[in-house]
Amino acid sequence: MPPGTRRCIVTRDCRPQAELVRFVLDPQGQVVPDVDRRLPGRGFWLSPARDVLEMAARKNLFARAARRSVTVPADLADRVDHLLARRCLDTLGLARRAGQAVTGFEKVRDRLRAAAKGDVPAVLVTARDGGSDGRGKISALAAAVCGPRTPPLVVGFDAEELGRPLGRDRAVHVAVDRGRLAGIFLESSALLAGFRPGPMILGVADVLEASRRGPPDATDPDAPARDQDRPDPCET
Repeated sequence: MPPGTRRCIVTRDCRPQAELVRFVLDPQGQVVPDVDRRLPGRGFWLSPARDVLEMAARKNLFARAARRSVTVPADLADRVDHLLARRCLDTLGLARRAGQAVTGFEKVRDRLRAAAKGDVPAVLVTARDGGSDGRGKISALAAAVCGPRTPPLVVGFDAEELGRPLGRDRAVHVAVDRGRLAGIFLESSALLAGFRPGPMILGVADVLEASRRGPPDATDPDAPARDQDRPDPCET
């Protein structure tokens, strides 16, 4: 295999380590997620998808790879979800403390306007339970200012989830500057996408296309409520 790559024990695909989830065995032989890729012991690598992990457990592929009996917790996929989400959110908190992240509609808008001078954010984040109006406005500004360098949009976290590491009750809009922390956040978000329902990372073009199609049908009881034109009061 090329340096820095590993093979998924289920799909047998060879991929960069950053695109796979690592597992190890604890002293009792239980399968443990190692999302930071730091735990000692032989690693077992899986493609980042809930169904892949479930197949590995169902077909005893961890035991086959380890050449010994192992215990696979019934909630292993949920543990991976939790650990990857925590890694994402802890990284956002570090970015905030390092002065590499801004929070709130107005601050994100100002940060994007400043990107016209060349310093484009690495990633934008909008809460999945935030409304479509604010997301659409941020996406339109990002597309206008950043052009082909428009950053991806992470949309897989609730406002309360985002608020905790950012020192707020809720956070709906976040921009993260380029650097190592932004890279870790994006990498972890991409892995988490395989374990959470719904989209995790969108292109700005996808958001703008959805905006052009108009708001959800008001007769749909599952349709999310639309934003008002004003920013979220918790973000000002």
